Amino acid sequence: MVDLLVYALVSVGIFFLFIAAIGVVRMPDLYNRMHATSKAGTLGVGLILVAVAVFYQELSVAARALSALAFIILTAPVAAHALGRAAYLSGVKPCRDTYIDELAGHYQKNHKLESVEKPAPTSHTES
Repeated sequence: MVDLLVYALVSVGIFFLFIAAIGVVRMPDLYNRMHATSKAGTLGVGLILVAVAVFYQELSVAARALSALAFIILTAPVAAHALGRAAYLSGVKPCRDTYIDELAGHYQKNHKLESVEKPAPTSHTES
């Protein structure tokens, strides 16, 4: 029974890693590629690490697998954000099908994000 669970976890993990690989090849720009790899890749590797923990059924192996999983879950979004920001500041343009560039005009020349001041809400109280 444990073997079937391990086979299922590894198979689903491989499926998500395959989807991430297809995303790298098929997506139109860097930002979409990073989204595909960070989401599907993290899930695929996570499922395979859970399968390792289930297969060996030892506390030391499970602790190592789960700590590696925690490390990946904590660092993958940060790395994707840092790479995306570096690409944006380097001038890598999104694909032409991207409708909204919410960061356009918000970065200063020293690459610091400007705060955008919103107008204060007006009160509609009658006197």
